[in-house]
Amino acid sequence: MKFIKALILVFTISFLVTGCYEDSDDKQISSNEINDFVWKGMNSWYNWQSQAPNLSDTKDDNTSEYQVFINQYNNPSDFFNSLIFQPNVTDRFSWFIEDYNEQQLEFQGISKSHGLKYKSVQINTNGDIIIYVRYVADNSPASDANIKRGDIINAINGTVLNTSNFSNVVNSLFDDTVTLSFVSENGGVLTPLQSKTIIATVLSENPVYLKKVFNNINGKKVGYLVYNGFRTAYNDELNEAFSFFKGENIDEFILDLRLNGGGSVGTSAYLSSMVYANAGTSKFADLKFNSKHSNRDGSYFFENTLNVFDINDKKTGEQTINRLSTLNRLYVLTSNSTASASEMVINGLKPYMNTVKIVGTTTYGKNVGSITLYDSPRTDFQDQSSANPRHTYAMQPIVFQIFNKNGESDYTQGFIPDIEVNEYEFWNNILAFGDENEVVLKAALDDIRGFTTKMNTSKKQQPFAKKIELTAPDKKFEYEMYIDKQFFVK
Repeated sequence: MKFIKALILVFTISFLVTGCYEDSDDKQISSNEINDFVWKGMNSWYNWQSQAPNLSDTKDDNTSEYQVFINQYNNPSDFFNSLIFQPNVTDRFSWFIEDYNEQQLEFQGISKSHGLKYKSVQINTNGDIIIYVRYVADNSPASDANIKRGDIINAINGTVLNTSNFSNVVNSLFDDTVTLSFVSENGGVLTPLQSKTIIATVLSENPVYLKKVFNNINGKKVGYLVYNGFRTAYNDELNEAFSFFKGENIDEFILDLRLNGGGSVGTSAYLSSMVYANAGTSKFADLKFNSKHSNRDGSYFFENTLNVFDINDKKTGEQTINRLSTLNRLYVLTSNSTASASEMVINGLKPYMNTVKIVGTTTYGKNVGSITLYDSPRTDFQDQSSANPRHTYAMQPIVFQIFNKNGESDYTQGFIPDIEVNEYEFWNNILAFGDENEVVLKAALDDIRGFTTKMNTSKKQQPFAKKIELTAPDKKFEYEMYIDKQFFVK
């Protein structure tokens, strides 16, 4: 495991009544200047630029009218959002960055957190809601408090959850300090256990969460990997995991991407290169930009070597990829949190492997990706090193669409599972990752065994179980797919 000591640089940027922003060096910059950067960067790069009326190339032809236009908003984030094309419909993904230093660390899994991911479920017609723990990060406040996957929470800061209060109470779940009340369940009855108070701290989460081999699944050796994010700083750990599977000479492979919202396109190509050796160095994916940057259109290929990076995305070395040579099919465990670079693996491997079988629920549906744009107009907004030093604002707009080698990219509604298993219906019996009886994993293993999964009805859903959406309010990058600067210097 790689342990990274990182200090997140926090820049407090406050809006002044004069319409200026002030950074830590007391240098003021006007909202007009920032909004000008926002418009010009979006006009140049945005995927839907030609369809967004406010990004028309004629918008800045009249200088005085343009100044009135960009001065409509004192807050640059609000101005950025006003430029989005059909927000929450066509573009659900672009966002404004308050501090690009902090954001870069978050892309590598370094952020302030309790170390928990959750799922919320309404468990009866009376409106009672529980939250079960989907994931606990190693060496986190949650793991230190002995919280485990499958633990059931029915109250936050002392307030018992129901449909009437949930929307008002749930955001407290993501406060720096929160008290969680845990219960056990038997026959639909919840029995209080204890409450635990946890305090968020800066974590560095290794996305290579669990690797395991099942030695006798219908006479086959089955590799299993829980991989939670395509983070370039952990390319070497990912490669090491496949060295383990290669040494075990596995017959089948199950890739668990249920908690993987995406990340680096390059790392997605590396992972796919590890999975399927027979692809050689063929094309993995095509990236297509808007008409202003069609010269940037390019491809990712299956690779024999990978680049190793530090947390600042600086290349520190190369490694030979540990490619499996024993697989003809791939099992992918999915949920609606499986997105972008994870879906790219599915889409990119489908033309090559005999079978890519999806087990779980429909994926998120994100076939587009982004780059970070900085206030550096002389470099077409790409170069952080030459960015305006008076602020740390940046943008993460959608700038490309991704296709597999057959030109396929039609999964905006997500990939539908071949074997559907709704994990939340088993909220009262969520087992650890890697447990052979964990419901989604078991469905894949049973398919390898050659028979249809039989659900344990004594520990399945209660007569009523309804999924309730629950998303961390500050995790805009949860479903990100971005290209690294190395793509543009190939």
